[in-house]
Amino acid sequence: MEFITRLVVTAAATAVAVWLVPGVELTAVDTADKVITLLVVALIFGLVNAFIRPVVTFFSGCLVLITFGLFLLVINALMLELTSWAAGTLGLGFHVEGFWPAFWGSVIISIVGAALGALLDPDRA
Repeated sequence: MEFITRLVVTAAATAVAVWLVPGVELTAVDTADKVITLLVVALIFGLVNAFIRPVVTFFSGCLVLITFGLFLLVINALMLELTSWAAGTLGLGFHVEGFWPAFWGSVIISIVGAALGALLDPDRA
C-alpha cells in the first residue's frame, strides 16, 4: 500500500511541475492518457532515484560536501532529465526541455511530494 501511495504522490507532484514549470511538458491527449503517463513517469522516476541516484551521489560526494549539499539539487535535476529521456525512449508523452526546467521541476516535485506525503501520513513527517 505504501508503494502505491508514493507512486500516486510522485505522479501528483509531477503533474504540479508540469503545470508550473515551462519546459516540463506532458503531451498526452486525454485525461486517461495523462494519468497513465504520469503514473509510469512516477514509476520511472522512483526507479531512477532508487538505483542510479545513490551511485551518482556517491561518486560526487566531494562536490556535495564542498557545496554543503547544494549539489544534490543538481543531481535531482539530472535524475529528472534521465527520467525524461527514459520516458521518451518508451514513447511516453513526457519531456523536459533542458537543465533549468529540470532543476525547477525537481525542486517542485520534491516540495510537493514532501507536503503530500506529510498530509497522507502525518506519522512519517
